[in-house]
Amino acid sequence: MTLTRHMLRSALLLGLFAVAGTGLVAFTYLGTKDEVDAADRAYQLRSLNAVIKPELYDNDIFADAIEVTSPDLLGSETPTPVFRARRGGQPVAVAFICTAPNGYAGPIKLLVGIYENGNLAGVRVLAHKETPGLGDFIEERRSPWITAFDNRSLTDPEPKFWGVRRDGGKFDQFTGATITPRAVVKAVHNALKFYAQNKERLFSSPNTSEGLNGNK
Repeated sequence: MTLTRHMLRSALLLGLFAVAGTGLVAFTYLGTKDEVDAADRAYQLRSLNAVIKPELYDNDIFADAIEVTSPDLLGSETPTPVFRARRGGQPVAVAFICTAPNGYAGPIKLLVGIYENGNLAGVRVLAHKETPGLGDFIEERRSPWITAFDNRSLTDPEPKFWGVRRDGGKFDQFTGATITPRAVVKAVHNALKFYAQNKERLFSSPNTSEGLNGNK
């Protein structure tokens, strides 16, 4: 009886600790959720404003968004959000995520901004696993290389020059690292192709209001 009573008491205490722990985690989550959401939104807005200048649009760029899927041109089977920037109700630009699937160390996720006229507003790297000191020069904080895409288009340079210099293209590669910039150049070129093929739909489709991470 004593052993049974001891086992029951231990089980009860363990149960109480489990309930208390779960309650504490839930309380902490609820208490910080708004702050986390606000910080996440601020980060996303900074990313978007890096490729589309905030003074160019006056709409809620988060609310004016849709989802698209294009494995061939955007590099992923997963739906990606497209944010539409407008001023006075008129289209200004779009920003969307694309993936360079063939980076040296794996996929490279990019945020691409494109003006209504088809020129690139800007490109930034969101995530990668490239070699530090070599492939990471695609990051804007490490070098200005990524800004070479600003104001480029499908016709500037000509299609045959959309590549790194080693391949006869117009874009620089890095010393000891050609695969990484080659993958990024190809992904950005494909993003421009996607925009050209879907421009009307991108600006006219109903909103789905997705975030950069695909969450509403």
